[in-house]
Amino acid sequence: MSAIALSALVPILGVPPAQGAPRLVPVASAAVSEEFNGAAGAAPDPSVWTYDVGGGGWGNDEKQVYTNDRSNSRLDGQGRLVIEARRSGNTYTSARLTTRGKFAFTTGLIEARIATPRGTGLHPAFWLLGTDIATVGYPASGEIDIMEFVNDGASWHTALHGPTTTGGHWQKTMAGEFAGQSDDFHVYGVYRSRGMIAMLIDGKVISVYTPATLPANGRWVFDKPMYVLLNLAVGGRWPGPVSPATDFPARMTVDWVRYHP
Repeated sequence: MSAIALSALVPILGVPPAQGAPRLVPVASAAVSEEFNGAAGAAPDPSVWTYDVGGGGWGNDEKQVYTNDRSNSRLDGQGRLVIEARRSGNTYTSARLTTRGKFAFTTGLIEARIATPRGTGLHPAFWLLGTDIATVGYPASGEIDIMEFVNDGASWHTALHGPTTTGGHWQKTMAGEFAGQSDDFHVYGVYRSRGMIAMLIDGKVISVYTPATLPANGRWVFDKPMYVLLNLAVGGRWPGPVSPATDFPARMTVDWVRYHP
């Protein structure tokens, strides 16, 4: 990712100490950005992005095999990243891109402008995992789901995943009706400060998580570096089976990713 100055103010979430209620305050620039510039058909910048590859369900009994092939992820030549899920008979391929080992952040705002596909069995996502996952494992690494849509995209979903005090797994989810069309471009973001995580769509706060929102035996493990993931999953327990009527190839298009510390 490279430094960039934005010509317009961008919203960043602040929390006044006295009230503890979210409000928006402006900043003038993104410290780090990925604009996906490059030739059509090229791979995204390898200094920023790597790939999770393989199949086997990925924890949700998903049906796709993730690849690093250009048929599943590529630049479109117009400043966008395309993540494409493809179907061949009963076989599905897609891509899961990450900044693991390349870029991570602990506090501040990260946003991505994304258009997501709709169709029964599709599951696009923009999310974070703790950089310590290789040493502490999952769910102790923590997971922050900034944006998830399933099937017809009629509702937004955000979530946290973490460990319990007894070594188990907890999940806290928030969801709401999505008045816009999920296959239009929208800006999805998360603002992280110590003891608080807020999710945004188009600059508006849609959900806020704090240690007080966790289950009684849940551990808060989110005040540490986390890296970015972008993927388009197919099938699994959530969203459910793929419909024969679902159009393939299905494309998740990412216009940019920007970080404001």
